[in-house]
Amino acid sequence: MGEPELLAEPRRDGVQGRLDAALVILAIDEMSLVLRAESLEYLGVVIGERAAYVEESAALDYVAGYCVVHDVSEREYQLERGGTWDKGKGCETFGPIGPWLVTADEVADPQELDMWLDVNGVRMQTGNTRTMIFTVGKLVSYLSEFMVLEPGDIITTGTPPGVGMGQTPPRFLKAGDSVRLGIQNLGVQGQQVIGPRSPGNAL
Repeated sequence: MGEPELLAEPRRDGVQGRLDAALVILAIDEMSLVLRAESLEYLGVVIGERAAYVEESAALDYVAGYCVVHDVSEREYQLERGGTWDKGKGCETFGPIGPWLVTADEVADPQELDMWLDVNGVRMQTGNTRTMIFTVGKLVSYLSEFMVLEPGDIITTGTPPGVGMGQTPPRFLKAGDSVRLGIQNLGVQGQQVIGPRSPGNAL
């Protein structure tokens, strides 16, 4: 099984992955493309208490709640420009979170949540968090070995089968596409895909 692969999302508004900054991204209903972007759905885990060197058996005690994360990836940057998978994760409108935070006491088992993602009304991804390679508890514990997790930090987990890059032929997003995604009991979000904007024309 090995160990989880860690990717750090770029800073936004001077804050590294904190919920208050991330919610700014949620306020949009349009998503701007760069070159070859695709949609990926992730379970978001929001930390509620400061966590360092946490035992796996106690890790869920440090979780404030869960949310839907639309973890868009720009494959051109990741595959053809060298470096790590971090590239292609930090474009301006990528990574909308929400529509809300569901507190941990309302989620009986984070490893029993159905997930789905549609593009233009066609189901592209279907899955359940029970198939995650590493459980939420394992991920929280593992990360806390390498960094101190602070309240409001967001951990995005793995995505279900059906990613566009793995299809034949590969399926990437294009201007005009409509994306909707949801996780059982955590809500639904959606974005309309727009084309690249000219330099200086930010949302």
